[in-house]
Amino acid sequence: MYGRVYSRVLHRASSYRLKVYRKVPFQTALNCPFSSWSPSRSDQSFCTGEESGVWTRSCCHFSTREDLDFQQSLVQINSILRSNEQTVNVPEFDGRALSAVRKFNSNHLPANTPNEDRRSAATCLQSKGMLFGVFDGHGGWACAQAVSERLLYYIAVAMMPKQTLEELDKCMELGRPVPPILQWYKHHSDFNYRESAPLYIRHLRVFWQELLDNEEHEEGMSPQEALSCAFRRLDADISLEAQVPLPSDLMKSTAIQVAFAGCTACVAHVGTDGIHVANAGDCRAVLGVQNSDGSWSAVPLSKDHNSQNQDELERIRAQHPPSERDTVVTEERLLGVLMPLRAFGDVRFKWSVELQQSILASLEAGVDLDSLNLYQYTPPNYLTPPYLEVTPEITYHKLRPQDRFLILGTDGLWDEFSSEEAVRLVGEHLSGIHLQAPVSPSERKLKLGQMHELLLKRRARASPALDKNAATHLIRHALGTGEYGELSQERLASMLALPEDLARMYRDDITVTVVYLNYDLARPRHS
Repeated sequence: MYGRVYSRVLHRASSYRLKVYRKVPFQTALNCPFSSWSPSRSDQSFCTGEESGVWTRSCCHFSTREDLDFQQSLVQINSILRSNEQTVNVPEFDGRALSAVRKFNSNHLPANTPNEDRRSAATCLQSKGMLFGVFDGHGGWACAQAVSERLLYYIAVAMMPKQTLEELDKCMELGRPVPPILQWYKHHSDFNYRESAPLYIRHLRVFWQELLDNEEHEEGMSPQEALSCAFRRLDADISLEAQVPLPSDLMKSTAIQVAFAGCTACVAHVGTDGIHVANAGDCRAVLGVQNSDGSWSAVPLSKDHNSQNQDELERIRAQHPPSERDTVVTEERLLGVLMPLRAFGDVRFKWSVELQQSILASLEAGVDLDSLNLYQYTPPNYLTPPYLEVTPEITYHKLRPQDRFLILGTDGLWDEFSSEEAVRLVGEHLSGIHLQAPVSPSERKLKLGQMHELLLKRRARASPALDKNAATHLIRHALGTGEYGELSQERLASMLALPEDLARMYRDDITVTVVYLNYDLARPRHS
């Protein structure tokens, strides 16, 4: 695949010059109840982009033949790849319990401008475990942004026992300091919806007040119940917020943007009892397992919700009349438009046409709908909505001594790698050992040229890692792997130097989080 893409890239952009964009200002993460919504930075203005191949794209810079230079040095390549990387070491004991996580590495690399992927990581302070999420936006970044800020709060609140929720609500009622819910791990480039923070907090409080009224919520939900409930409740709140009156035009337009855009989500709760993964869409979670001989195996902890998943196709078709069986999914997309078959937001696939038109008409006169990526557009064969839901598919895995790490990635990573390839790369990066299979009897009969090719592949696998961060290591290999598995600086430079109107044609936004597990917790204890 890469040989074809590489030649097309070089042919189309052989005389371009690299265009450098400014970095986002620094933001300090705070450890407070709603720290992700704290006004800790100046407002930022972003233009939004639409899903490639379906919507028109606004605010784009279109390249000319003077815009790109492929002669980037290794220093420049490293600067681009590492600008969003994050490494966090987790204390073995946090004052309440042993941690199931040793550390985590994370990174993302945009193809869209701005990036439509988001990521989140936090420790639950009023319940147990850590939460990690990756979110892949489409129709712009608005929905992924809102979900990345809010979903982990909903999950954490759902797991909290009633006594803790009562204390939380009493503090809110009396205006006292609220016990912190999450300890966030933020990157300095992370952006927050400051203007919408009061709305988000208010609806989170309504959620926990409803839990307080539930007689069965005494001990809090299990991670599995909390994940399922939080996904569905947040999506319902996103839909509601786009329909009700709000205090300001900015809050109103933001709420509508979030609802009409969409995002997929894959979230893992990692606790001492094991890993729960909730997935809606085509992000993916894969467990890296080290076998007794030192080799690596990939254990899938999620299933992609797209047209390649036959169970998913049958689920959607069963929800609509037989007359729509051939139109619900066409050209491998929902109604011929949307690739993922589960998602947050995307009310264009959930609301009636009349409700959509009414909400868009409610925006203040003079608002440029194009600038908000909002269009009067109805998918073809839109007969019996809703066609889309966010209910996650949940997987549980009990932690074992051989379980070493968990990879969460948006589909931009899995477009380039299989799960097995990603696990092997991270496993060899972790151990520093590149296992080579013995030369087979058939390989011993290879001709000289074929043997030379085999040796090149083996040497490529044994090359030392350039990155300490495993997420960066994966992204580098995803974009820069050559014909024999070697890292090609020229290939990597060409992929990174593409201007924004070309980049999305050859790669997607890539977001990766690698969670290293405290597998010692799973070892048998001897008296």
